[in-house]
Amino acid sequence: MSENNRLGVFKTYKLYVGGKFPRSESGRVYEVTDSKGQWLANAPQSSRKDARDAVVAARKAFGGWSGATAYNRGQVLYRVAEMLEGRKDQFVREVAASEGLSKSKAAAVVDAAIDRWVWYAGWTDKIGQISGGANPVAGPFFNLSTPEPTGVVAVLAPRKSSLLGLVSVIAPVIATGNTAVVVASADAPLPALSLGEVLATSDVPGGVVNILSGVTAELSAPLAAHQDVNAIDLTGAAPALAKELEIAAADNLKRVLRPGPVDADGAADWTASPGTHRLTAFLETKTVWHPTGALGAAGSSY
Repeated sequence: MSENNRLGVFKTYKLYVGGKFPRSESGRVYEVTDSKGQWLANAPQSSRKDARDAVVAARKAFGGWSGATAYNRGQVLYRVAEMLEGRKDQFVREVAASEGLSKSKAAAVVDAAIDRWVWYAGWTDKIGQISGGANPVAGPFFNLSTPEPTGVVAVLAPRKSSLLGLVSVIAPVIATGNTAVVVASADAPLPALSLGEVLATSDVPGGVVNILSGVTAELSAPLAAHQDVNAIDLTGAAPALAKELEIAAADNLKRVLRPGPVDADGAADWTASPGTHRLTAFLETKTVWHPTGALGAAGSSY
């Protein structure tokens, strides 16, 4: 058959929940367009039940992921970077179309997203050294503080940065042992849905990251009020919505990460050094007291 007569195979984008690729429970889809308004694909429009299913999957995966060694989590995150590197051309096309960038600028964004995975992979077994330690006490005790993951974190991905911003909010959550339910950018969800395919072919256990696409306000409300969600990142929420979600999150004392400073067009500068504040945002500190005891007949202690 002549190449000119061949019908193209359009990609069917699906959600990523529990390590699988379901369609939306509601069966709904919505059109995704590029910066010029041209059709790119139909993305699944997630429902509230999809959000609840994602929380169930994240909770189920939490025990194994949080119980893994920090070194092992670092290896897994580095593997994600490896797999993303192998599919760079696809992500360059999707980022260019989603964000209206030239091919060279989109390539730079994808490179930065890969490097961001490597950055956080290196921090998994080091964050405990800067957020925990031994505390001086007036008494014969050891007093040790160690960081532990918060639990299931709902993440509202940035609206403008479809890949680099997305990676910048997901990677620190899972690097510290949490599991994530991610609501992708409603306007540019395709790189996020493709990232689910990368995660599925990496060593990330199913349920550690769950990716939903659809209307941010519709999905974020049940996540903010969900009693089994322990924290929420409001990065992708507009100011009015963020205020409503913060009130809902207070019902079960969720940790809340508020949207950070933005530039003139409403998009944060995701190219800046990420620092460690997102790593510590969803960590709890456990402090343990232990008596030093006595050594030898003289009663000396250590």
